[in-house]
Amino acid sequence: MVEKPSSSSSTLVDQPVVPGDVVLDLSNMANETIKLGGGLRQDQDAISVSKVGKLRFSKPNKYWVESSQKRNFLVDIKGPSLAFLPVLAFEGGTRRNIPKFEMGALLYVRVVKVNPGMNPELACTDASGKAAGFGLLKDGYMFECSTGLSRMLLSSPSCPVLESLGKKLSFETAVGLNGRVWVNADSPSTIIVVSNAILNSETLSGVQQRIMVDKLLANLKLSS
Repeated sequence: MVEKPSSSSSTLVDQPVVPGDVVLDLSNMANETIKLGGGLRQDQDAISVSKVGKLRFSKPNKYWVESSQKRNFLVDIKGPSLAFLPVLAFEGGTRRNIPKFEMGALLYVRVVKVNPGMNPELACTDASGKAAGFGLLKDGYMFECSTGLSRMLLSSPSCPVLESLGKKLSFETAVGLNGRVWVNADSPSTIIVVSNAILNSETLSGVQQRIMVDKLLANLKLSS
């Protein structure tokens, strides 16, 4: 006789799971005794996942999560939970070509999957699998703003503050819908001016944004 895992969890065995996934409901297993291994925790009748990996089962009654930390990066996206970024979610990503990041590295990513009760899944590619500017953001300066301001910065056509700055200065920006903005330029003074202009623009009209930029650039010339 071949023993099988409980029907309440059999569909999840050998499948990827992330923190927060409920894999067992003990209220439906009154006559069963189970053993919990690493990566699982009990909260009353619910057995949930505490780390990214695959749910495993061994006879007669043991469950655990086989860690896949080497196959995923955990990323803080200012959400209610961490998101995970598969190591293959990069242009040309292979198991032999796994990117390496330091703790606290800043990444420009795209959210590709969000399901209730599960950690969001990210990618460093566009829908066609190309890098398209996604990935590690080196150097520069990152600051946080409201999500309303970040949406304005991403508006089309380009928002007045970025358009006005771009006519006079050379810089790069990456804007996230989570309210995080990255600015990079050849000189620290340019980074400061661009960052201040963006932060000051939220409550200004288009005309007021252009006037504000002109004043900031005039002060930059006077101090140089």
